[in-house]
Amino acid sequence: MHLSRYFMPILREPPKEAEIVSHQLMLRAGMIRQSAAGIYSWLPLGYRVLRKIEQIVRQEQDRAGAIELLMPTIQSADMWRESGRYDDYGKEMLRITDRHKRDLLFGPTAEEVITSIFRDGIKSYKELPRNLYNIQWKFRDEIRPRFGVMRGREFLMKDAYSFDLSKEASRLSYARMFAAYLRTFARMGLKAIPMAADTGPIGGDLSHEFIVLAKTGESQVFCHSDLLEIEVPAANTNFQGDLTEVMEQWIGAYAATEEMHDAKRFEAEVPKDKRVEARGIEVGHIFHFGTKYSEAMGARVQGPDGNLINLEMGSYGVGISRLVGAIIEAGHDDSGIIWPVSVAPFEVGLINLRVGDGATDSVCADIYAKLTGAGIEVLYDDTDERAGAKFSTMDLIGLPYQVVVGPKGVKDRQVELKDRKSGEKQTMSFEGVISRVIEDVQRNRILV
Repeated sequence: MHLSRYFMPILREPPKEAEIVSHQLMLRAGMIRQSAAGIYSWLPLGYRVLRKIEQIVRQEQDRAGAIELLMPTIQSADMWRESGRYDDYGKEMLRITDRHKRDLLFGPTAEEVITSIFRDGIKSYKELPRNLYNIQWKFRDEIRPRFGVMRGREFLMKDAYSFDLSKEASRLSYARMFAAYLRTFARMGLKAIPMAADTGPIGGDLSHEFIVLAKTGESQVFCHSDLLEIEVPAANTNFQGDLTEVMEQWIGAYAATEEMHDAKRFEAEVPKDKRVEARGIEVGHIFHFGTKYSEAMGARVQGPDGNLINLEMGSYGVGISRLVGAIIEAGHDDSGIIWPVSVAPFEVGLINLRVGDGATDSVCADIYAKLTGAGIEVLYDDTDERAGAKFSTMDLIGLPYQVVVGPKGVKDRQVELKDRKSGEKQTMSFEGVISRVIEDVQRNRILV
């Protein structure tokens, strides 16, 4: 992509309304613009990141055996009355009425819709277990939306729902999603710690939040430092098997959000030098709630003995749009964003320091063609901005690699390669920079 033809409205100064780093940088980098309180338009640069995060989530859900479908954003109030949650959910639910005076709502979650779909489509225990997931926009009418996409009213979420015949089988499904979440966040360059959490309005008897440690986190969290060192499940993990052992390795050590924190237990179980007290950002939340919805909505199957059995269920959410902000909070410096390769909007920023110079233009065109021909995503700065502004823009938007081409280097058949994360700069030959970038990008696209 040529920057001269791209839409990327950069802001040089932090907007006054942005309180945290991710909100400031997303606005400055031209990733989002606010349409209404807590509601944002995703501009091309931000949308590319959003789609990459979405695809990683999708790949790991598919790997774990979940099946994708698409449910509506507008839901019938009757389903929520059937489950008993319509009046209980509170003012965060946006309730609306259509022209026929039917009560509807903009879905904050989809337990009722998926339970109704499964109830009407599956009748025998032989068709279990199943896990269905949906990537869709949700709406929760936050009383005070703030922090940009971190606490917006409209947000993109992956929500999955497991259906099993027994509580034991349902716990296996829970462990499977638990392991899938560990891989999902690691592929985005994040260390997400699963922590015991409150079930809230979703309900249930087992729940974990996946928390990314960050100074600007929304809540206080407490955990054993050993959790920061555990390896996530490998790509060849057998997701059809029993992953309870994987889950137990993570939940065996103390880890809890502020709501679930037990100070006495924390001090008793965790040595002083192993105690971590930090701020954290929630990026995923999983629940096991048994028959809460299946019993209320009549979602039953015929068991092996012919009797009807209420389905055991769990739900598993990932805040996809929220993750964009979380990744920035975890990876930035004074100059701007530092994207992991796996979610970067472009993998390489190619900077032409003298647009219009025949030799420099020719080298840039050649590097651009060879990198894009190898499947590398390149943003080519072919604008007539001064060099300092070009460098500032590339640092701000945080592309993992910068290739800098100027007339002086071209004479010696050399260009500069900068690693955005480390700041390391190397002078290399034309051929050397092409092979190096291709090798590094391909290696870092999938981190685990």
